[in-house]
Amino acid sequence: MQGDDGSTQTKSTDMRWKHRPEGSNWGEFGADDQLGRLNLIDDACRLRAAREIRSGKSFCLSLPLDVPETGFSELRKRPVQHFAQRANGQVNVNYPLRNEDPRYTDIVSDDQFTISTQYSTQWDALAHVGSAFDVEGDGIPRPVYYNGYRAGTDVVSPRDDSGLAGAHALSVDVMAQHTMQGRGIMIDLAGRVGNRELLVGFAQVAAIVDEEKITVGSGDILCFHTGFGDALARSTHDKSVDVDPRRYPSLDGRDARLCDWIDKSGVAAIAADNVAVEAYPNIGPAQSKPCAGLPLHEHCLFKLGIPLGELWYLTELRNWLKENSRNRFFLTCPPLRLPRAFGSPVTPVATV
Repeated sequence: MQGDDGSTQTKSTDMRWKHRPEGSNWGEFGADDQLGRLNLIDDACRLRAAREIRSGKSFCLSLPLDVPETGFSELRKRPVQHFAQRANGQVNVNYPLRNEDPRYTDIVSDDQFTISTQYSTQWDALAHVGSAFDVEGDGIPRPVYYNGYRAGTDVVSPRDDSGLAGAHALSVDVMAQHTMQGRGIMIDLAGRVGNRELLVGFAQVAAIVDEEKITVGSGDILCFHTGFGDALARSTHDKSVDVDPRRYPSLDGRDARLCDWIDKSGVAAIAADNVAVEAYPNIGPAQSKPCAGLPLHEHCLFKLGIPLGELWYLTELRNWLKENSRNRFFLTCPPLRLPRAFGSPVTPVATV
């Protein structure tokens, strides 16, 4: 049922919303669903994905956790900080346990890290990006997240003074419990358009899918290779490498046909080897009313419940797949099981 403003309405009384955003799938996996399109990765989907393992070769799709070496200030992310733990007033590295008991011969080293959960190779949880939307149909936009979960109730700020801060719904640990194993699909943007600044829309993606005879199925995880992750990896030993993320291709989140294709494809998650999967900032044409600054994040995280992976390392896998005339692989990529977290580091593993 369509509302006067084009939004979708429901007659159900057990939903936390009366209107859902146009083009969203809120409620289709249940009133209390927190997995979104990850629901599509079921046992049959994992069995199908496992059939992509033919050689047994595996690839690490993660950058080192301290890469990039400097933060992206516009995204408010900061590099990892590494500390040695201390024991009995001493640095707990090469620490002799005989200091605790002379009978011990053990030498122990322990450390700790302070990190942004969305720095380097990562998953965005569904609680990462919401939107101001009129879920009550009373003309008042309210800050809400996928499936109508509410800011201040389900996603709690320390300023709310209403219990533990963080994502009480849509947290990344919900994704972790689902295990995040399925069929990965490589779409090589850099191979088609080169390592250059370019907004990539539906036309370019559709051309790659057609020319490479790529079949995208329900529950698949798309991996977009732009070359930026490879540049970051090389920059750790070659400071002349250009690591300005704006110099590499990225998806155009304002391309309505691209967003529609993502929706109809049935993909469960999307990852890329660049900073935000989509171009950011993506100003687009002058808008007559407020709009999303991260339109693909709004479309995927907020409307469809599709998690986004950022800053993956895909080049070695891309090269192998190209040499072997393949574009599909078995992908294992669970985030850390971090309660109430908005995102998480991840070490994805592709097995071919």
